[in-house]
Amino acid sequence: MYQVSEKSRQRFDAMCALEEVKKALAFIQEDERRTLDEQKELVLIEAPTGQEEERAKVFADKFRALGLTDVHIDRGGNVIGVRPGTGNGPRVLIEGHLDTVFPFGTVHGVEERDGFLYAPGIGDDTRALAMLLCVIRAVNHVNLKNVGDIVFVGTSREEGMGGLGGMKDFLNDNTDIDISLSLDNNDMSDIVYQATGGETYEVNFHGIGGHAFGAFGKMAQPVHAAARAVAKIAAFTVPEDPKTSFCVSNFHAGNDAGVHAIASDATIKFNFRSDSQEELARLRDKIFQAIEESCKEETEKWGCDTITWDKTIISEIPGGNQDPHAPLVEAAYLGLDYLDVGPRFRASGCTNANVAIAKKIPAICMGRAYAPDENSKNILNHSIHEKFPMAGSYKAVQQAFMMLVTACGIEGKLSPLVDKQ
Repeated sequence: MYQVSEKSRQRFDAMCALEEVKKALAFIQEDERRTLDEQKELVLIEAPTGQEEERAKVFADKFRALGLTDVHIDRGGNVIGVRPGTGNGPRVLIEGHLDTVFPFGTVHGVEERDGFLYAPGIGDDTRALAMLLCVIRAVNHVNLKNVGDIVFVGTSREEGMGGLGGMKDFLNDNTDIDISLSLDNNDMSDIVYQATGGETYEVNFHGIGGHAFGAFGKMAQPVHAAARAVAKIAAFTVPEDPKTSFCVSNFHAGNDAGVHAIASDATIKFNFRSDSQEELARLRDKIFQAIEESCKEETEKWGCDTITWDKTIISEIPGGNQDPHAPLVEAAYLGLDYLDVGPRFRASGCTNANVAIAKKIPAICMGRAYAPDENSKNILNHSIHEKFPMAGSYKAVQQAFMMLVTACGIEGKLSPLVDKQ
């Protein structure tokens, strides 16, 4: 049974008793329809990973219209806007990512039926952008006297090959961030406070190549070396706890015109992850040992030439750990309990919060949707059939607001969660 500290509970109760907090939470509920409409508007501005420019421009204009200062798009394509604090409080980042996994031409409209919004990318992570705008309206509505600066960011290149690139760029360029809040999880009941590390590689196998019959026995075959490597990797066992995974997701060589040829090159791509940095390192070593052994075995089988290989890292997702009783985690638990959303701990995750956690910045990833039953949980991320449950969706925004206030503090009424570093 999870127990929060008395200090955390007293601080949270004091925050909830504040008049501006009560008014802001009521405003967020009343603003629900506007937030959903803005979500529908933004999803129509398609933003494949690395191609978020048009959505970024619109999002920056919305930041300006809401009165944020220093609104700009940085070198990494991130949209940044600041609500300055009143004192020397922590600098708090709250972000959602701009990109979706879908190529241009995928979104043809938004359908609203049966309590859901339907469109590719409607939740992940377009909903987070609409949530940020609603939070800004709420803090403006109550004229919040935030002690710490609040930095609102629409991050770029979170998905897939982007490898959390926007968040990496932002935190590398802004070393003064003291607390990081991310909005990127389906079910708001999940508290994601740990960072699962992962790496994705491309490995190329090289040989001579030649006629499939005429050159047979006169050369080693890169495709066979690659296949040996995949078979060795497939035979690995990894621990369930800490959760560790591996996947060879791509294997290609040759072409149809050369179907009767020994291909001179073969390529595999693979991803591996772990909640433990030590397990991640062990698995990395085993994979590359398997590749080296496979090239040697294929070479020795024929004794005619040498199969060589090279590797390129496609993406690297940093990992790290936090105390489950860190003040930020306890605050998230209390917030969900206050909203009658049963909190659940999800120790692992691959989100923008990973980048902050790896840098030892207190961080958490929060959810986008209120999903109390199986029907509403079935959101189908990364599918053209993606849907977003509308009922009670304001609760996720309320949670984001409470976490933000907890982090930055209110002048004369609530001290910030951490001291300015």
